[in-house]
Amino acid sequence: MFIGEFTHTLDTKGRFFIPARFREKLGQRFVVTKGLDRCLFGFPLTEWETIEKKLRRLPFARADARAFARLFFSGAAELEPDRQGRILIPLNLREYAGLNRDVVIVGVASRTEFWAGDEWARYSTKTQAAYEEIAEKIVDFDFGAED
Repeated sequence: MFIGEFTHTLDTKGRFFIPARFREKLGQRFVVTKGLDRCLFGFPLTEWETIEKKLRRLPFARADARAFARLFFSGAAELEPDRQGRILIPLNLREYAGLNRDVVIVGVASRTEFWAGDEWARYSTKTQAAYEEIAEKIVDFDFGAED
């Protein structure tokens, strides 16, 4: 499981460090693609294969399914960290997410997300204001209940 938030800086070649605990879970090779909300999603290969199978079942006769699959898969890249634990995100994906200096790496259970620092600050500030309201709408568990 991926949890936590880390900030790293792009070097002059456009590389940044993946936190060691994330590298271990992502594996030697992993997939990065266009995410939602102007971030990138990073998936271990096993998780990528699960998502790929689900997306293959989308009805290709539907324009919205075709559009999503095209963007999701065409933006994907299989990456390998170098010996120092850095990755180089392809230029098209860096441009999509606006990665140009500070990169925030966020753990979101089964995936990682890569955000431009300023974009993450805007998103998290906006979302934090509605955090409790969102939880009331979508979370169905009682923290105080015993199993």
